[in-house]
Amino acid sequence: MHGTGSGPLHPVVSVPTSMYTAAVETSERLIDSAAELLWERGYVGTSPRAIQERAGAGQGSMYHHFRGKSDLAEAAMRRSAEQLRAQAEAQLATGRTAQEKAAAYLLRERDALRGCRVGRMAMDPDVIASEQLRAPVRETFDWLTGRLAAIVAEGVASGELREGLDPDDTAAAIVAVVQGGYVLARAAGSQEPFDRAVRGAVALLAAQAAPGR
Repeated sequence: MHGTGSGPLHPVVSVPTSMYTAAVETSERLIDSAAELLWERGYVGTSPRAIQERAGAGQGSMYHHFRGKSDLAEAAMRRSAEQLRAQAEAQLATGRTAQEKAAAYLLRERDALRGCRVGRMAMDPDVIASEQLRAPVRETFDWLTGRLAAIVAEGVASGELREGLDPDDTAAAIVAVVQGGYVLARAAGSQEPFDRAVRGAVALLAAQAAPGR
């Protein structure tokens, strides 16, 4: 049977919804499992087999969805970056003043011994050597520093923070305190160095309040 001169008609093959859903679920399990393993073990210590075992997926399933370990790792790192951004945005949205917003970010309860799921990747030589893998880390910290800088700038403009305080430098210092706090905590095997670092950052920012505030 032919149509109106456009060639033979072919039956439309539909993919069962259950098959599509299962494929999506497998892909999501692989990404989530890779994200957790990267956080725990780093890139070098995370093998494709370990990801497959944690996800409950076969080798064929992994390579059906991803071209290889680096592609899956990038997807996992971007998933972790999304989670970090969402957490940071929720904290920075609290409070009325710049100091309250920055303090909410700094003082959020964290498991310092586990480290930052994104910052952890910056200590992995294989990640830093790969533009593909380094990009999610760089983009995340660029976003976070920019978001904090905007808050500090608002504080300066409103007269809450002293005139002349550099928003970009201050934002970079806040991010560095958190990431450095993770390193100190892991080195000491204790949460306390991290908590002291963020409390100190809050106090230093408070000292930048404009005269009379």
